[in-house]
Amino acid sequence: MLKDALPKINTPLPGPKASAILKRRKEAMPNAIKSVYPCVINRGEGAMIEDVDGNIFLDWVGGVGVLNIGYSHPELVEAVKEQADKYFHAMMNIITHEGYIKLAEKMNQIVPVKAAKRKTMFANSGAEAVENAVKVAKSYTGRPNIIVFSGAFHGRTLLTSTMTAKKAYASGVGPFPDGVYRAEFPYLYRGPEGYSEESAIAYYIKKLEMVFEEASPAEYVAAMVMEPVQGEGGFIPAPMEWVKAVRKICDEKGILLIADEVQTGFARSGRMFVSNYWAEAGCAPDILASAKSIAGGIPLSAITASAEIFNGVKNGIIGGTFGGNALACTSALKVIEIIERDDLCSRSLEIAKKCRGEFDLWLEKYEEVGEVRGIGCMTGIEFVTDKKSKSPNTKLVSDIIEYCVRHGLIVESAGAYSNVIRFLCPLVVTDAQLESGLDILRSAIEACR
Repeated sequence: MLKDALPKINTPLPGPKASAILKRRKEAMPNAIKSVYPCVINRGEGAMIEDVDGNIFLDWVGGVGVLNIGYSHPELVEAVKEQADKYFHAMMNIITHEGYIKLAEKMNQIVPVKAAKRKTMFANSGAEAVENAVKVAKSYTGRPNIIVFSGAFHGRTLLTSTMTAKKAYASGVGPFPDGVYRAEFPYLYRGPEGYSEESAIAYYIKKLEMVFEEASPAEYVAAMVMEPVQGEGGFIPAPMEWVKAVRKICDEKGILLIADEVQTGFARSGRMFVSNYWAEAGCAPDILASAKSIAGGIPLSAITASAEIFNGVKNGIIGGTFGGNALACTSALKVIEIIERDDLCSRSLEIAKKCRGEFDLWLEKYEEVGEVRGIGCMTGIEFVTDKKSKSPNTKLVSDIIEYCVRHGLIVESAGAYSNVIRFLCPLVVTDAQLESGLDILRSAIEACR
């Protein structure tokens, strides 16, 4: 079965069938929607895909965090088929469907926001979830501004592209919405030279407090929005002591803390959410936005907050035609059931331990491996020209990605300089597949450095 297969490349890439389809892609689609991988999927199972030419790849990208339970989980397929036989869609503003209610109840149970009494609404994408979280915060607090962070990625809508740090994602599409102010995220690997971690965190907190002096007074800030582990920014975890300090500032100044867990959620970190770790440390967020792996590949996102916050939102501000679509809600309920039943949080930690052990050996062995970091199965390897200068090695990462795909492993870059290899493998990967992927990536580093 494909789900148990190992990578195997039978044709030069792209193969003849893929070449024909990629040619059609170029004619039919905008060039700005780029793909660097010379393959076209025919089917997928578990952590593996087969392309139209019969080549088999191990996928360590997983739809950029969408496929935590893997491709084509048979129980998920059956659940969606069963729902499809009843109805595809009922708009919640018009006709209530119970799947929305069941999923909201489940999310209220598992999402670790600050209050015990919670409510959840659904949208379609990560960007929509983040944008709605901001709208909810503004409506509840009556304040106009938000604070975001350097290195952030929150989406490509007009608001979320404004919130996103890297302006290559928003080049030429302004003017941008007002009231979005940016503080510096604690990227400790590239932090102030000579500082201890404790001193660096104090430095970053001071930089955050300067936003109140130089950009927006605290009484005008509705929310601070952060990724618990920055995704596109380079898989940079927010240090727990910094999160605690941010939580304290928010509490003192009446600011809501929004966790953007679009990429980090649903067992990726070894907990259902990274915010579970935050909650254990006494600094849970007020609002949590999730998406990607929530429904196993069907578009869905969620915004969870306290009942008090949602009850303070004015009528008409939130909602939408497809939010909480019946097929998507059915899929999400099954995804969560599988994660809990099969204990994929523990499996995430097992995979992470195996990979981290190997990655740390590379950190010692290769001058070009500058840092290995992450939480659970969301791990980044930052490549540099040398450890002393820490100069980003973008070309090496590009060469590694090309080598890997031509040997049956799909990996992706991240970071402001595209010099980080990200690990987002489906959590259903087999041990043999994991070993195969590590062998390919190790060979790529050896061949390309």
